[in-house]
Amino acid sequence: MLQFIKHLLLITFIFVITSCGNNIATSENEAENDNVIKAPTQLQYEVVKVYTHDTSAYTQGLEWYGETLFESTGNYGKSVLHKLDANMQGIGKKINLSKELFGEGVTIFKDKIYQLTWKEHKVLVYDANTLQKEKELYWQYEGWGITHNDSALIISTGGSDIYVVDPNTFAIQKTIGVYNNYGYVSDINELEYVDGKIYANLYGQNEVVVIEPTTGQIVNSINFSNLLAQANVKYNPTTIDIGYVLNGIAYQPKSKTFFITGKCWPVMVEIKIK
Repeated sequence: MLQFIKHLLLITFIFVITSCGNNIATSENEAENDNVIKAPTQLQYEVVKVYTHDTSAYTQGLEWYGETLFESTGNYGKSVLHKLDANMQGIGKKINLSKELFGEGVTIFKDKIYQLTWKEHKVLVYDANTLQKEKELYWQYEGWGITHNDSALIISTGGSDIYVVDPNTFAIQKTIGVYNNYGYVSDINELEYVDGKIYANLYGQNEVVVIEPTTGQIVNSINFSNLLAQANVKYNPTTIDIGYVLNGIAYQPKSKTFFITGKCWPVMVEIKIK
């Protein structure tokens, strides 16, 4: 009888140890799964409308301000800031940048226009209603893309970092490293802030990524490789100049649509993300 009890206790002990081991392994596996970075979910879109776009406009930045679309263009001696109406026709006065400045991204925050320059470390600040230039601010890095949230500006510099910046002093408040399941992602360019997420096009690629700003993780991706074909454009601008790449993304809250174009593209395409 005693031998039987010892045998029963041994079986019970083995069962308990095995169960604990399985639980530990399961917990470890669950923890591992929690740490796996998920690949971005691919989003689809549909073309809403196609507009004519000025092929001399080397687009660097786009942003809606009410019913007006502001466009910043680049190239030395040709950089401008101008306004377009709902039909993509130029309206009002055009600001020509001095020939030593290369225009870059643009955003409008609290009725002030902030226009970046590429390598000149200057940010041009204008009154959004009069286009009167008010001042220049210093930016320590190259200027690429710019947008804003409710309290600060957000700037890209062509690398994998984007910066949350004080709009008055341009002091950096936060640095966000942008990454996906393969690692850090560089060439972050034109930016747009929509519903708590940062939309960014990757320079030289027909792709817009959606970034979670609290972590820097790319959660969604949109492939625009067929955008021009869907817009019935019969040629690819990059066959004319390799630099004529997709570059320009602006969200219109009223219609909940995005306006997409590129450097010297013949069209501006309004799309809705599904």
